[in-house]
Amino acid sequence: MSGPLGRDPGGEPDRPPLIVLCDVTKTYGAGAGEVHALRGVSLVVERGEYLAVMGASGSGKSTMMNILGALDLPTSGRYLLDGIDIRALDESQLADVRNRMIGFVFQGFNLIRRTSAVANVELPLVYAGVRRAERRRRAEAALAAVGLSDRLHHQPSELSGGQQQRVAIARALAPDPAIILADEPTGNLDSVATAEVMELFARLNDQGRTVITITHEPDVAASARRVVRLRDGSVVSDRRQSPVRSVPSPAGEGVDEAAGAVPG
Repeated sequence: MSGPLGRDPGGEPDRPPLIVLCDVTKTYGAGAGEVHALRGVSLVVERGEYLAVMGASGSGKSTMMNILGALDLPTSGRYLLDGIDIRALDESQLADVRNRMIGFVFQGFNLIRRTSAVANVELPLVYAGVRRAERRRRAEAALAAVGLSDRLHHQPSELSGGQQQRVAIARALAPDPAIILADEPTGNLDSVATAEVMELFARLNDQGRTVITITHEPDVAASARRVVRLRDGSVVSDRRQSPVRSVPSPAGEGVDEAAGAVPG
């Protein structure tokens, strides 16, 4: 694997699309128990897009999330992430791609109990080998970006559901990834917290972040600029609701620039 897989600091126009899926299939099992989770899915996602992938249970959207997040590999077809064929990478390289390119946000928050918000946000930076002072600075900046500067030392049990999800988003932001990939990010939230999280994603996208949400909720998809619908493992519609935003800011700047994006 040659060259960085991060964002392009110069923003040259000849960069490949951020994501290309070409006739991707995913099959589980064999024989009579064979399940076709994805059936020839093709998709291009440019830098700066805000995309929602919608579908009912069993539509293939969870499988799509796993493949987009390099958590699973296609059975056939190609997945190019910033021009790199994911199927050509070994486990160590895949882990590196996930750590540097993709910030994950999950429905269940996945925060460590009895650990402060800022320490939770620091975790991916610890795994990346970032020095203590720098990771604390970046974690605090990420929490400021989601409007939680006054909750740095609160544990998850001391935060509302919406605040916990914002800590999880800050954790995804801290390594300054190319993509924020959110799997049913509002599934455990009430309507007020859902609106706050959707506003945060929209503002991050306004600043150039590429945001992909996996959801079955129409109101969540309505916040995205493009909606792809899956049914029975196939794309049945791909509708752009508004133009793509500008190319993301250079790596290392996005978190600080996002500070104050959502009121506390």
